[in-house]
Amino acid sequence: MLAGYHLIWTAYGWWLPNDPRGSRSREIRCASIEALGELHYGPRRVQPAGRVIREFYEAAAEALRFPLLKFSPAEVDAIGQTFARVVRQRGYTCYGCAIMPEHVHLLIRKHRDQAGTMIDAFQEASRAAVCAKPQAGRGDDHPVWGGPGWKVYLETCEDMWRTEEYIRRNPLGIEAPEQHWSFVRRYDGWLPGQVRIVKRARRS
Repeated sequence: MLAGYHLIWTAYGWWLPNDPRGSRSREIRCASIEALGELHYGPRRVQPAGRVIREFYEAAAEALRFPLLKFSPAEVDAIGQTFARVVRQRGYTCYGCAIMPEHVHLLIRKHRDQAGTMIDAFQEASRAAVCAKPQAGRGDDHPVWGGPGWKVYLETCEDMWRTEEYIRRNPLGIEAPEQHWSFVRRYDGWLPGQVRIVKRARRS
């Protein structure tokens, strides 16, 4: 039984195949970044210190073809507006959204569209919006997104609540305020073909 999808993808250049934290990549296709570190499939059992990650991406910024950029507040707002339009036009039910400076999290209820189709729709719509609000270093040919991202398939109410909470708290990890988007609703315990389960109280 499938209840929903946790969709994650990054801005261009972030979470590279040989990221020190590990990745879902099985090969490095860009020769310029191959020297930055070895490939490790999946998350490393012992995660590196923040300093190691920062140093990796400082080196990556010198090796990548285009500047390594983070989304500005104006770009984050533009991305959110396009996400709202996609949700409305395609009839998605969204239970969580965090648009971070270098990556995105979405929690979407099961739909006739597959997870990959959803990511394609969100990326295509938001790409034009970001390019319409250029910041220094983002030329017309600068990629916005770093690839097709990842899909986590969620089957239970507990999966959905846990992911909803994780996404809600994501901005807090960088000492940014919690995000509130008009197209996001609280998960109400929906499962396909079953009676809704009352949600437990939100943990602080």
